[in-house]
Amino acid sequence: MSAVSDRLPTFPWDKLEPYKKTAASHPDGIVDLSVGTPVDPVPDLIQKALIDAADSPGYPTVWGTPALRDAITGWLERRLGAREVTHRHVLPIVGSKELVAWLPTQLGLGPGDRVAYPRLAYPTYEVGARLARADFEVYDDPTALDPEGLKLLWLNSPSNPTGKVLSQQELTRIVAWAREHGVLLFSDECYLELGWEADPVSVLHPDVNGGSYDGIVAVHSLSKRSNLAGYRAAFLAGDPAVLAPLLEIRKHGGMMTSAPTQAAVVAALGDDTHVHEQRARYAARRALLREALVAHGFRIEHSEASLYLWATREESCWTTVAHLADRGILVAPGDFYGEAGATFVRVALTATDERIAAAVSRLAAG
Repeated sequence: MSAVSDRLPTFPWDKLEPYKKTAASHPDGIVDLSVGTPVDPVPDLIQKALIDAADSPGYPTVWGTPALRDAITGWLERRLGAREVTHRHVLPIVGSKELVAWLPTQLGLGPGDRVAYPRLAYPTYEVGARLARADFEVYDDPTALDPEGLKLLWLNSPSNPTGKVLSQQELTRIVAWAREHGVLLFSDECYLELGWEADPVSVLHPDVNGGSYDGIVAVHSLSKRSNLAGYRAAFLAGDPAVLAPLLEIRKHGGMMTSAPTQAAVVAALGDDTHVHEQRARYAARRALLREALVAHGFRIEHSEASLYLWATREESCWTTVAHLADRGILVAPGDFYGEAGATFVRVALTATDERIAAAVSRLAAG
């Protein structure tokens, strides 16, 4: 019997290790812009909520506390413009990556079923299909796909890695197409709070879905907006007919967010001030890095949202990775996200102000 691991590709980040060693040998240390992991402090009010809930000896529930569900539905209506959202429309998850990796399996997909995702995309969409032994394919325009056997369609706006944002008109067209053909649509919107040159819209907005959540689910995370990557805090929102069976499956699997984390999420979703403050930090870092990269000979494509700059020197991405590693800067090669990224690198904004300044200085030095 083949091991489950045999279905999976080589873990891409292992390929970056030699370049990481090169960058780390820089006299002033490495500037690691390869992974989008937050480096700024968890806001005090969130830490306090976590600490106050530390005495939680009992098992938490998979569906979360009523207070958590209230916080999620309130945020969806206040921030995304969703309407008539009830507890049945939401489901906490243990970080969004877990959901992406196991969703096809939990949906009961298998050989002969098809999963589709953008041509340039987060690698875990493919991993999820492989774990379920489902077929997978990439697209430029999802409405050009053959809907026969297409059981799961992933959207990702704002995109990781490119930062591209789908317009309200594009989303409306895609949602209508998916419904017409009976294709379940999951929209990964984890970077929605981080629009720079565009204002990202959710598939949960009534102007996109016509006031109905049938056949659509959005994925949201607090990792980037609230610096909670270490808490594993995320949630789904959308069609109750999809979420109810997922809830039952996840109950059996014990996929529950810890009670202190649930309390922290309530605090995080109830406060917009810390989000605006974090956005301002990223905006400042983005402006500095973008200017330095362009001056160094890079062209920036898309990048109108998210926590990355999608940059190219019109050469192999690995040549670019090596070039920057020699300057003590580590970035992610574009081919991690698909063959179409072979001449691009993804440059994360997630470094301290001091490390961003170091990267800018090194790029200016040539």
